[in-house]
Amino acid sequence: MRTTLRTAGVAVRAMLVFTVLLGVGYMLVITAVGQVALPFQANGSLVRSADGQVAGSQLIGQSFTDADGAALPEYFQSRPSAAGDGYDSAASSGSNLGPENDDLISSIEERQAASRELDGSGSIPADALTASGSGLDPDISVANAQRQAARVAEARGIPVSDVEALVQQHVQSRDLGYLGEARVNVLELNRALDAL
Repeated sequence: MRTTLRTAGVAVRAMLVFTVLLGVGYMLVITAVGQVALPFQANGSLVRSADGQVAGSQLIGQSFTDADGAALPEYFQSRPSAAGDGYDSAASSGSNLGPENDDLISSIEERQAASRELDGSGSIPADALTASGSGLDPDISVANAQRQAARVAEARGIPVSDVEALVQQHVQSRDLGYLGEARVNVLELNRALDAL
C-alpha cells in the first residue's frame, strides 16, 4: 500500500512539474522568441494604414464589397471564401465537396455568372471560381489579377497600362523558386491602387 501511494505521489508531482514546464514555460519562451525574432508574423502580419489603423492582414483574405455585398468595381476582388459569410478566420475550413457535388457545381456556376457580369466574357481563371482549402486565401493568380485590370482601370478613370504595371509590380514569385505558383496579394495591390 505504501509503495502504491508513493508511486502515485511521484506521478502527480511529475505531472504538475511537467505541466508548468511544458504547458506554461514552453509557451512563454516560444511567444517571447516570436515577439523578438519575428514580431510582424507573430502578431498576425497586420497591415496598417498611414494613420496606424489596421487595414487587414497579409495572411487572411478580405472582401472588397459594398454594404449589400456587391463587389466594388474599383478594387481587385479576392478569391471566393468558403469561410461562411465573408472572410471570418474563426470559420476557416474547406468545403470538402467532390467535383460532381451539385452544391459545388451550383456555386461555381453562380461565381462564373457574377465574374462575367463584373469583368466581361472570356476565360475565367479557376481561382476566381473556387475557394481555397482554408477559404481565407489572401492571394489570387496573376491571370485573375490581369483579368480584373481593365475593370479596375475603368472604374478609377486611369489607363489600363498603369493598372497592369501595378499588377506586375505586386507579383510574388514561387516560394523558394519552385513551390506553388506566382501570385498577387489582393490587399497589398488594392492599397497600392489607393495610393496612386
